[in-house]
Amino acid sequence: MNAQQAIKAIKTGNLASIYVVLGTVDYLADQLKQQLLKVIPSEERTMNVGSYDMESTPVAVALDDAMSAPFFGERRLVFINHPYFLTGEHQKSKIDHDLEALQAYFDHPEPATILVLMAPYEKLDARKKLVKSLKKQATIVEVNQVSERETQAYVQQALQAKKITIEPAAFQELLNRTDGQLGSIMAQLPKLMIYAAQSQQIELAAVNALVTKSLTQNVFDLVNDVLRYQTQAAVSLYHELVAAQEAPLKINAILLGQFRLLLQVKILERAGYSQGSLASTLKVHPYRVKLAMQVVRQFNQETLRAAYLGLLQTEVQMKTTQRDPELLFELFMVQFVNERRAVGTRA
Repeated sequence: MNAQQAIKAIKTGNLASIYVVLGTVDYLADQLKQQLLKVIPSEERTMNVGSYDMESTPVAVALDDAMSAPFFGERRLVFINHPYFLTGEHQKSKIDHDLEALQAYFDHPEPATILVLMAPYEKLDARKKLVKSLKKQATIVEVNQVSERETQAYVQQALQAKKITIEPAAFQELLNRTDGQLGSIMAQLPKLMIYAAQSQQIELAAVNALVTKSLTQNVFDLVNDVLRYQTQAAVSLYHELVAAQEAPLKINAILLGQFRLLLQVKILERAGYSQGSLASTLKVHPYRVKLAMQVVRQFNQETLRAAYLGLLQTEVQMKTTQRDPELLFELFMVQFVNERRAVGTRA
């Protein structure tokens, strides 16, 4: 079940005894959480809503709350946050969790309690007995990365409520500047809607003026400058990022990650992988895969590989020498451009 389906069911009073909110999109998880909170009248929430973090609180404390009768109300709502013991992750936490008691609760949940496990992970460990039990007893709500079409639907829904539209070019630029991340996009909408209060339309100029490019997007622009041999533009943007207090090693690491992704997409696309299967296989946001596919169709594998290896060598020099990182990047650009032009590698 996805978030929209779960929210619709909750609104109609179709409630489950146990929910697992699984995934990494905080915006969707929060939307679901807010809808569940509405089940409890506002005047009852102080006594009938509990929230417990498993990284600092024993699960037994949360279970005591879950098994208590509602205080002057019909239902109790209990959130168990960060249940890392349902995953394969190893935590250094010294908290002693009574997982047998949790298993017993899963088998016989309290009828008047809604227990919600907020699991901000990509997946649970299906080998564990607890997880197997959850899959039988609980309603699993996935809040994983959404497609560009789904993202647009969420944006349109929010804008329609305020009778505001958005230009296609403005929406595309909003995607670009937020890396296609739904949470980031929804966080930007309020100020864009205020800006568009009179015209009732969000235009490209508004997005350019109000939405700052993420570091990843700036680095993506840098990737394009590198591959198109735009030495002056690449060096200028690199200097701008350093001047904005971005660490050279961090910039180089993201650059390496981008070229690694381009190489992976190039190789797997040749093997017949579709955009959807690439995103799933590489565990990368679908929008990043879409952009990568647009880039790799213009350049051959050897060019991408040369850039990646050159940046890898630059990283080694940054870590092992006292040379100026900005100078090292300039030297990389000069060497890369000269070598690639010498062998003629544009696709």
